[in-house]
Amino acid sequence: MKQIYSLVFILVTLAALSSCRSGGGGELTGVPQRNFRAEVPYGMVYIPGGTFLMGQTDQDITYSQISQTKQVTVPPFFMDQTEISNSQYKQFVFWVRDSIAITNYLNDDKYYLHPKGATAGKSSGKKYINWEYVKRYPVWSPARKGQGNNGAKLDGMYYQGDDRVFDRNEIDVRLLKYNYSMLVLRNAANYKNDKSKRRSDFILRDTVQVYPDTLVWLSDFSYAANEPMVQGYFSHPAYRNYPVVGVTWRQARAFTVWRTRYNDSYKDSHHLPHRLPYELPSEAQFEYAARGGRIGTDYPWGGPYIKNAKGCLLANFKPGRGNYSDDGGAYTVNVRSYFPNDYGLYNMAGNVAEWTSSTFNPSASTFVSDMAPTYEYEAKASDPEELKRKVVKGGSWKDVGYFLQNSSRSYEYQDTAKSYIGFRCVTSFMGRDIRDKH
Repeated sequence: MKQIYSLVFILVTLAALSSCRSGGGGELTGVPQRNFRAEVPYGMVYIPGGTFLMGQTDQDITYSQISQTKQVTVPPFFMDQTEISNSQYKQFVFWVRDSIAITNYLNDDKYYLHPKGATAGKSSGKKYINWEYVKRYPVWSPARKGQGNNGAKLDGMYYQGDDRVFDRNEIDVRLLKYNYSMLVLRNAANYKNDKSKRRSDFILRDTVQVYPDTLVWLSDFSYAANEPMVQGYFSHPAYRNYPVVGVTWRQARAFTVWRTRYNDSYKDSHHLPHRLPYELPSEAQFEYAARGGRIGTDYPWGGPYIKNAKGCLLANFKPGRGNYSDDGGAYTVNVRSYFPNDYGLYNMAGNVAEWTSSTFNPSASTFVSDMAPTYEYEAKASDPEELKRKVVKGGSWKDVGYFLQNSSRSYEYQDTAKSYIGFRCVTSFMGRDIRDKH
């Protein structure tokens, strides 16, 4: 019996000592936190940080003098390996479509999460959609046993009256709007000493129609028979892995907000630490990633030529007057076409030009920082049009070779959609550079 009491005493003493150590014994030990190990997000590649000479490396054939060289440093980050495809963007569109159908039309409690102990119809306050239930019982699927048919309830989401063609049920894409809000940190930093400002003054709230403008295939080209592209490019499965086009800069940014939110909801349900938000790349990030770690090269694959030693074209662009097809595609091509650059990124030149987060200013290189440089301005609807210009990089399937150069920069207005502009996302890397072994 004494041995048992001795053993109990020893265990209690060890537990007490352990609790003292965990408390720090009065020492500064920091707040206990979960371990975090950086993982490459799905579909992305790691871009190591570094310094490079940003700006033109070849002749300025337009004599625009807006790509002056400047040595800058870019911290490490993750970047989508390919342009955002039709299939990936369609996931965003379908999420918005289903959210609107559930919240505005179905009025069915089965599609919402219920707190433990609560019964259907008894929950109060804000409702949250149960996406696991939506996966098992899709909103738009035929009636299932015990589930009923949603068809009649969803009639309001289809075109009505004279807008119908042959009485087909087609979703009225004008209804597909995404509402979101985000804190504009740059504005908060600029007014941090202004006591009259409140936090709400720095929150951007926007409502964006998410469906791509498929008519760009006609409006971008006068007298061109591009009707098949209008009718099938975004909807036909043949183009599922082609880059999404017809999206404005505001739509692209809305996608990054949704992608962050979509990822965070998964992290929350699995008790995992969050990443930093997904964003559009800055102009410096895009150019740095396009160079693939090479110094002073003209194109992502090196340079200075657009053909390899066998005479094969290395990107999807316009190789000659009236010639769009010698590179393998008359329009866009699969997002994994051609060889990736040394960072493993596909089509950083050609296929589609890409939106960046940077606002276009011809003299930006003279005043931006040499550490993670970018010039960004949150344009209001009342601002002049020149403040709504966003930098576009990479060149596209309809551009000549000059616009494929790493240093070439152009712009488009943030509310404009084109058949030759798409985008990809980045997210910041947290912690020490993966390459750093010291």
